[in-house]
Amino acid sequence: MDRSIYNQLLAWKNRKGRKPLILNGARQVGKTYVLQQFGKNEYQKLAFFSLDRNAKAVEVFEKGGSTADMLMALSAISQTDITPNDTLVVLDEIQDCPKALEALKFFCEDAPHIHIIVAGSLLGLSLHSGVSYPVGKVEELRLYPMNFIEFLQAMDKPQLVGLLEKGNWNVIRLLETELIGLLRQYYYVGGMPAAVLAHVQQKGLQEVRTIQKQIIQDYRRDFSKHAPEREVPRINMVWDSIPAQLAKENKKFVYRAVKKSGRAAEFEQAIQWLIDAGLAYKVQRVNTPRLPFKFYEELNAFKLFMLDVGLMGAMADTSAEAMLVGDGVFAEYKGAFTELYVFTQLKSMGQSLYYHATDNSTIEIDFLTQWRNRVVPIEVKAEVNVKSKSLRTFIGNHPELKGLRYSMMPYEAHDWMVNVPLYACLAPFETIDL
Repeated sequence: MDRSIYNQLLAWKNRKGRKPLILNGARQVGKTYVLQQFGKNEYQKLAFFSLDRNAKAVEVFEKGGSTADMLMALSAISQTDITPNDTLVVLDEIQDCPKALEALKFFCEDAPHIHIIVAGSLLGLSLHSGVSYPVGKVEELRLYPMNFIEFLQAMDKPQLVGLLEKGNWNVIRLLETELIGLLRQYYYVGGMPAAVLAHVQQKGLQEVRTIQKQIIQDYRRDFSKHAPEREVPRINMVWDSIPAQLAKENKKFVYRAVKKSGRAAEFEQAIQWLIDAGLAYKVQRVNTPRLPFKFYEELNAFKLFMLDVGLMGAMADTSAEAMLVGDGVFAEYKGAFTELYVFTQLKSMGQSLYYHATDNSTIEIDFLTQWRNRVVPIEVKAEVNVKSKSLRTFIGNHPELKGLRYSMMPYEAHDWMVNVPLYACLAPFETIDL
């Protein structure tokens, strides 16, 4: 299955002054697959090492030595001559060997013509364990679950992808029924590659759900294996609370929804663990819609999102019928699935997201992002009924801004707001009349 990040990997390969690359991302989002595909397609040779299973490769970095000696040892272990510019070296599960991460500094300085990529599922956790990060000596990319565009590619819908990427709104409107049907499927399947592959191969909706449940169980095993023992119950409690938190009218994270007497001090480490593992994302509230957003953050108010809409459906035991038949998935659950869907899509585009609300007002803007040095307020509506005073009132108070609404309505541009259909959430901002 094609992944959008492939083009970024190509750009890295062809860039002058290239540094070793770190590919971040949660477990099972497809890092190993895309790196093996990239190595086989774009290089004459691939030297691939899984550091969670290859004890000899780990020993090379633990013993240390010169960069030349390490490369010679890796060549011997892989039975692949690692030569400049025509060989890709991949170190997978880098978090299992902290010395390998530290060695990237020396690869950058002493062997710049060796193409090396490392991948880590729990790298954020390792860095909190005292691993020395090679600051200024590496580049970074992050791989997310498959977004809706990648899902359409996997479903063999390249024409739809082209229309969405170009923002051809007149033609898109004619294909609305097909796109809504595919969006329903995406809400159920989500973007975890194993689930998408099972759906593409028509193995059945129950097989998709079985795969999703297995992924969730694997994540829970990671909690027990990698988290401090005292934090494991709290991590499970926070993780389990996310669907209910997002199904509230006010989606601000509430500690008492995790545990009756819950307080920040009790759960902040658990939340940070999930964030470091790439399983959850925190969206901070800002009290003023101005740039830079960081200046206006309220650190004690945030929303917590999980990494994939399909996994949330599995956690909530939402039936295939509810997702695929009728308007339930859009009209019910107070827009929980739709807000998570929009969040994950924009996140996969690299957008930094915040939200806006104040304690003394009922006005809440679901997301704020930055585009071309401008603030873009975003409203998410799960239905065709888009009546809401929040965005209109907000723009009335900030007439210098123009709003963006994602809903089930077709594309429509007004002087104060642009409506974009949910299935076109990944249309580039350049194609929208902002």
